[in-house]
Amino acid sequence: MDAPDWDYVIVGAGTAGCLLANRLSADGRTRVLLLEAGGPDTYPWIHIPVGYLYCIDNPRTDWRYRTEPDAGLNGRQLIYPRGKTLGGCSSINGMIYMRGQARDYDAWAAATGEPAWSWAQVLPDFVRHEDNALHEAGPAHGRGGEWRVERQRLRWDVLDAFAEAAVQAGIPATDDFNRGSNEGVGYFEVNQRAGWRWNTSKAFLRPARGRANLTVLTGVLVERLLIEARDGAGLRCTGVQVVQGGQRRSIGAAREVLLSAGAIGTPQILQLSGLGPGALLQRHGIAVKRDLPGVGGNLQDHLQIRAVFKVQGAQTLNTLANSLVGKARIGLEYALTRSGPMSMAPSQLGIFTKSRPDKPGPDIQFHVQPLSLPAFGQPLHDFPAVTASVCNLEPTSRGTVQIASADPAAAPSIAPHYLSTDEDRRVAADSLRVARRIAQQPAFAKYAPEEFKPGVQFQGDEELARLAGDIATTIFHPVGTAKMGRADDPAAVVDPQLRVRGVAGLRVVDASVMPTITHGNTNSPTLMIAEKAAGWILAGR
Repeated sequence: MDAPDWDYVIVGAGTAGCLLANRLSADGRTRVLLLEAGGPDTYPWIHIPVGYLYCIDNPRTDWRYRTEPDAGLNGRQLIYPRGKTLGGCSSINGMIYMRGQARDYDAWAAATGEPAWSWAQVLPDFVRHEDNALHEAGPAHGRGGEWRVERQRLRWDVLDAFAEAAVQAGIPATDDFNRGSNEGVGYFEVNQRAGWRWNTSKAFLRPARGRANLTVLTGVLVERLLIEARDGAGLRCTGVQVVQGGQRRSIGAAREVLLSAGAIGTPQILQLSGLGPGALLQRHGIAVKRDLPGVGGNLQDHLQIRAVFKVQGAQTLNTLANSLVGKARIGLEYALTRSGPMSMAPSQLGIFTKSRPDKPGPDIQFHVQPLSLPAFGQPLHDFPAVTASVCNLEPTSRGTVQIASADPAAAPSIAPHYLSTDEDRRVAADSLRVARRIAQQPAFAKYAPEEFKPGVQFQGDEELARLAGDIATTIFHPVGTAKMGRADDPAAVVDPQLRVRGVAGLRVVDASVMPTITHGNTNSPTLMIAEKAAGWILAGR
């Protein structure tokens, strides 16, 4: 390989990769290459908020992963979407702006020994790129950054009533989930601009694409990292081996390779490169460069349980969209005003609360929707309904991501091990009881709610947990598969500055570095991680 043409090679133009490309190329003195396996974000449905329905499980925009059959889900497999286009998951996700809780980051600081991960020190990283149309600029919120945050452009009477019922159930109202404590009920803020999805490609890549020192290549599959053993200096990552247009070639990086392929792609690439659990690599005929047992372990995700309530006398999307006239009205409203159901995020109303009183803080999150359907991708029910999807924000179950083949084009094996602990099964049962308690409040009574799923006949802990296994699905928040930690943590893959243990010139910057999952949606925390990493890289740390 000739002398490297690039200082930094970023693998993955998703949420983290787009911000890294912007920040590292900003001063014009560093040569930055951004590689994306998917295509450009030109598919129209990426940009229409409701278009997530047509982007998830679509080979044009999604890797279309599947989990292994899961015992906690009574043997079911789930679709496991991951963005495969510029913007990555920010191009197909639910657009919800959510930082999590202050205790998330204070726990990261304690686990890693790095004070920079504390809430007080990550808050400026959130604010730095924020453009929040709802809150004044100050220490807690930013104006003028790249990451647009707006109010949703429609409301539903039936959701207003559900919010009032939550207050009657003892959950406080809130107008800001992002102050460090997200306890309460309120409408989610979303990453949109004037009714269009605002993905990280628009936010961070578009302003930087004209820079002479930044090159963005799509349709490039990174097969493996190039790892060299240097006399007396240990291992160093010198670049990547890629396939583009059927041609294989090597690309060098003079300073660092930054792996931002996400919680599924990152451990897969590390393992294919000889960095991972030794026995797994040997089983697939891959030479072990460094035995890192934590690569692909520690998989955490938010499992959502979809409680569905039939209602009467309410307008919901089920009834509105189940006729040609209704669909035409929805399309016309969006075309004329960029509002209405086509501007909807998948979930509008949010609730953070405790599954039981002895919890130290909110440990469950509701995504409440004015619709219902048997499963994702299937038609809406033909009756009016509200879905209160509830997820455990503190899962104790841990899964794995492992290569199933030495072929870089083969999907890895994803085994989340949902509901594999007694605590997770208890929270599943308790969270369904919280949903019932809210639905039984006077404010919601005017809609005569009737529990459709899981059904009032199920009451005991074990039967509710079993039913949760039948109806639960991922809410698409995998993290933790290349976690950061202290030097004495054998499961830590990267150090607190996100440098891969024992391999110079290689850093992981994406959701896989989270030691524990945040209390909420994970897209904006991933942006914060990239902001933090960019600062360290530019400072030479």
